[in-house]
Amino acid sequence: MSKIIASAAIRGSYKIIERAENKYKDAVAKWGPGQAVGFPNTAYYLPIIYAMLGLKVEKLDDMAPVLKRCRLLLPPPVRELHPLPYLAPALDAGMATLFAEEIIEAIRYLETPDFYTKTEDPQEGNIWLGAADDVILRKRGVEFVDGTAPGFAAVLGAAPTAEIAAKIAIELQQKNLYVFMCGENQENRFAEQLMAAGVQIGWPTRLVPFGPDVSATVFALGFAARAAMSFGGIKPGDFRANLIYNKDRIFAFAMPLGYVSDEWYANAAGAINFGFPVIADSCIPEVLPTGICSYEHVVSGVPHDKIVARALEVRGLKVNVTQVPVPVAYGPAFEGERVRGDDIYLETGGGRTQMVEWVTSKRMEEVEDGRIEVIGPEITDVPAGTKLPLAIAVEVAGRQMQDDYEPILERQVHHLLNYAQGVMHIGQRDIAWLRVSKSAVEKGFRLRDIGVILHAKLHQDFGRIFDKLQVKLYTTDAGVKEVSAQAKAAYALRDARVEGMTDETTDTYYSCTLCQSFAPSHVCVISPERTGLCGSYNWMDCKASFEINPTGPNQPVPKGEPIDTRLGQWKGVNEFIFKASRGKMPSYNFYSIIVDPATACGCMECIAAILPTCNGVMTVNREFTGMTPSGMKFTTLAGTVGGGISTPGFVGHSKYNVAQRKFISSEGGIKRLVWMPRMLKDEIRDRFNARAVEIGIPNLLDMIADESVGTTEEAILPFLTEKGHPAITMEPIM
Repeated sequence: MSKIIASAAIRGSYKIIERAENKYKDAVAKWGPGQAVGFPNTAYYLPIIYAMLGLKVEKLDDMAPVLKRCRLLLPPPVRELHPLPYLAPALDAGMATLFAEEIIEAIRYLETPDFYTKTEDPQEGNIWLGAADDVILRKRGVEFVDGTAPGFAAVLGAAPTAEIAAKIAIELQQKNLYVFMCGENQENRFAEQLMAAGVQIGWPTRLVPFGPDVSATVFALGFAARAAMSFGGIKPGDFRANLIYNKDRIFAFAMPLGYVSDEWYANAAGAINFGFPVIADSCIPEVLPTGICSYEHVVSGVPHDKIVARALEVRGLKVNVTQVPVPVAYGPAFEGERVRGDDIYLETGGGRTQMVEWVTSKRMEEVEDGRIEVIGPEITDVPAGTKLPLAIAVEVAGRQMQDDYEPILERQVHHLLNYAQGVMHIGQRDIAWLRVSKSAVEKGFRLRDIGVILHAKLHQDFGRIFDKLQVKLYTTDAGVKEVSAQAKAAYALRDARVEGMTDETTDTYYSCTLCQSFAPSHVCVISPERTGLCGSYNWMDCKASFEINPTGPNQPVPKGEPIDTRLGQWKGVNEFIFKASRGKMPSYNFYSIIVDPATACGCMECIAAILPTCNGVMTVNREFTGMTPSGMKFTTLAGTVGGGISTPGFVGHSKYNVAQRKFISSEGGIKRLVWMPRMLKDEIRDRFNARAVEIGIPNLLDMIADESVGTTEEAILPFLTEKGHPAITMEPIM
């Protein structure tokens, strides 16, 4: 390792640790050693410290042993004559730097509670988001699991100009990467440059402004450390397993832009510990041999127009990007972009006008592949700010095409249109909502490009199941009403077909092993009445996926002989689970929360837990950040059930699964549900009420407590008793 880099990293570490020690002393003097500290809404305390040392920093006094450990790790400065080997001392200094910076940032939360927004989007007057909470971790973790986000770039400093910054950021977005930003270069910051260039920043667009100082680097590396614990089942304190997991599974790299100070070198050494290489635009000494990182450790002097490609090469990151012939940038990173206010050129649906999306099968002779028609006004025919009705009718034909595949293709419309920069899409079916920005129209985007996107991407992703596809876009009231009537009739037939399927009458289930990239021992087996716990896959989705990619993550699982139909266990499923989990999990039960419940990876939409005092079960969705009657928030519960383990009394599941007939049916099904957040009640109300009518308790949802009633078992029990909740009189759950 370069003597210059090692010397600078160690000097920088000394400065940062001294700063942390001084802030700690001042904080103890002001608030006392018992003052609570931490990052908001996380079960992982200060995550790098927790992951590497296994220490829970919950109050100021807990920082003292960490600071002592920093001093023990800190090597002496590199000597001019007869220096020691550089690599190991520099890496130790880098890790000590990260510990110290987590302490600095935790005290910042105490000193200045509003310094960071603690939100997913920048706020007016404050763009710095601070540490990602566990809700964000799990929501975004799904994208790392399914491959839509192959990794992240940690950008320190700023580009020479806002235009160069925007080009780098958009190129990283087009490679589907997250961009984590912190630090400053000559009083300029990358995130502020993007704002000046009119680029939307925040978690939804994958351009995440963590903080203005270099110490905010720990928010990026802490995200990686938490991913290992949350999705990979790595235990706190197992630093070696955590670092190896990150090297092998979290494809990230650091990209310092501008002058590299001693403090930057110290943080770079910390990143190298994780196997994350450093790719710089400035001319600093390079570290080219392999070792801790997969390839080079430090590469420098890279021109701005080549820096993204060089970073991907050095990290060994393979990104599959297919060019879609539209005049705007295109990729998953733009899915969270919002089009608002004065930037709206065209709006359709969303209650303002009628909008409907429909995929339907046709005979081969009725479809001309690639034909795209706009029937009614085009964008160029109307002025900015116009609201139009819109019907998107996608007509497909093919020898392998089946009616069951129509809703699978239709569901893709949402994210495929959202991938276009300057296009915002919400909802599906006949409650969709579309906005097109002025900037997209200025670049040449037209309604016809909706058809271009759908034709290109559906062929790319689903071409195995159809041969030809054409798109018709109606923008007149009469045309939209006609398509809407046909679509609603088709929706009704589909719903009846899917809801009519049962686990008993289906001999083949399907696997989903997408999450094994993060949780190697987790295996999801999906049946008609048990959707994937992430909410992204149902039985029909998996069936279509297998038809499209026979060697992919969704494989048929013959159910085999029944072992226990009440608990939900079959011989064939057990054999698959044992093999797919590499012998780690011999079996689990589909329908029980108490007896060997199913495993989870960390991507679950909801977590159910038993409440013994209430003789029932609660469930909480990941968006709910408050306390629950289990005595744990969602983030803590997720640490209990994630990582591919089976935890009796807890189970991860999807929102849709709550109203499915087999949901915890071994313990009595939805009659056992005694508490859930109000937001979840509202979201699943219609389907839940239909299920409640089916079991003869039409007002069951009103009997279920929420946070307005209480967040402890003792607080909600009187409510349940007063309402006559069926769980109160059922047989004991334990």
